Amino acid sequence: MKKIFMMAVMAVAALTANAQQEAGTFSLQPKVGLNVTKITGDGTKTKAGFTAGVEGMYQAAEKFGVSAALMYSLQGSKYEGEDKAYNMHYLNIPILANYYVVKGLAVKAGIQPGFLVGAKHDGKSFSDDCKKFDFAIPVGLSYEISNIVFDARYNIGLTKTEKGDNVEKTKNSVFQFTVGYKFGL
Repeated sequence: MKKIFMMAVMAVAALTANAQQEAGTFSLQPKVGLNVTKITGDGTKTKAGFTAGVEGMYQAAEKFGVSAALMYSLQGSKYEGEDKAYNMHYLNIPILANYYVVKGLAVKAGIQPGFLVGAKHDGKSFSDDCKKFDFAIPVGLSYEISNIVFDARYNIGLTKTEKGDNVEKTKNSVFQFTVGYKFGL
């Protein structure tokens, strides 16, 4: 029994030691998660969406890293009085600075260009009414334990989602929660 207990303690210690990378190392992290998204404006309501992708990170120093990702993101909104959601499909490229407050806990902030790949409501495309480029400021936190990374962030949309001068200044507002597994390279 003692041997099994000691082996378990050593395995946990080894996994935890890998949770924070050394300076000068690279990692890749496939991740999946949930978006709680809304288009700003009158009469809009939140909707749930899916996100998935891969993130690469360079650990520049013990407490500082830079990451970039390619993420598919289902965004959009529901509107009061309508049952069906307006679904907007994006490929986002978040580029973030990661500052480790304590081992495993990082504060993140950066920029996120995004590209609309499609938009549908009630089975009909409305992509022609939408801007093809989106720009956001992501801010958030992540916690890593045994190479599993839990990430929560808010993407503050800065660009209008709709074309035209007379349309309301609607922007993406996205809370994103992901879990991923970090592979050291």
